[in-house]
Amino acid sequence: MTSLDRPDLRFRSSWAAAVAEFAAAGEATMHGSGLWEFEHVDTTEDGARGIVAYLLAQADPALALPEGRVHCTYFWITDKPADDPTGEREFVGYLALRHSLTPWLLEQGGHIGYAVRPSRRREGHASRALVLALGEAAALGLDRVLLTADEDNVASWRVIEAAGGVYEDSRKGMRRYWVPTAARTAARTADRDPGGGPGRDGAGRPRARR
Repeated sequence: MTSLDRPDLRFRSSWAAAVAEFAAAGEATMHGSGLWEFEHVDTTEDGARGIVAYLLAQADPALALPEGRVHCTYFWITDKPADDPTGEREFVGYLALRHSLTPWLLEQGGHIGYAVRPSRRREGHASRALVLALGEAAALGLDRVLLTADEDNVASWRVIEAAGGVYEDSRKGMRRYWVPTAARTAARTADRDPGGGPGRDGAGRPRARR
């Protein structure tokens, strides 16, 4: 079952493998990862310890942030191994839940961004993770969240719309959807794909946008 976990060293091995997968697939930007600040992503145990601490700190409202940044709760999407449903949970992807919006996020980025590792796409993880994230957003006091998708990414629209997204408009090549969260508070253990495809947003593309 797809879950949202806070970044944790117990997932280091599968997370490190996923970082390598993204690189091998030519996906330099791992949407929702929060790792764009790092020139080099060190996946050793020492490196992962620092990255986990950094990601966890971003949700702390007491943390002073530079202009243009917002507090953000980072999650790692996890599940049992595809080939071993009795095994330990492993890293499947990233999800970022931003607590507020800057002018740029209001236009382009939205509240939620995510990416699923290449080897675990087309399994419904992104769709289920989005449903879980709506419950987390409600817990933060957000009545609705903004998600965006490229104009030509039809699969992404379908995932967002299946989660209750209402299209508002398109700006600079991005479709903008508002998704209510109130009905999702109890959906934090979602087990069913609400609408279609996985991948970064349901189609193997890692976004409903970072």
